[in-house]
Amino acid sequence: MKMMKKRSNCPISCSLDIWGDKWSLLIIRDLMFSKKCRYTDFLKSEEGIATNILAARLQSLEENRIIEKIDDLEGKSKGFYKLTQMGIDLLPILIEIDLWSEKYFPIPDDIKTILIEVKKDKAGFIDKTIMELEKE
Repeated sequence: MKMMKKRSNCPISCSLDIWGDKWSLLIIRDLMFSKKCRYTDFLKSEEGIATNILAARLQSLEENRIIEKIDDLEGKSKGFYKLTQMGIDLLPILIEIDLWSEKYFPIPDDIKTILIEVKKDKAGFIDKTIMELEKE
């Protein structure tokens, strides 16, 4: 793992240094919920990430073991990305961000539907989703 200079020993600060910027969280979101896994998939996200930023964030997330790059065995593309266990373990944090956002902002109907399921049994939803992500 690439050694980063810490601003402090605060666990929140150290975590944000790895995954706390807007683009990194959106890449993690896409891997987790949208089943996007290829460089070109991330470029097509509605937020419109620039290619240089995408490449830098993928490299950083890989260096910090949040994602891993898998070579395409058929050689059809340059490979794909998947969440590592460290990345999968961010699921509860992303769920809480969604719940917070729902409280204060209008959100799309498809996310509202997911959050209805989350509110019925948050622990069960997280466990089920983690199991699905670990299978991929």
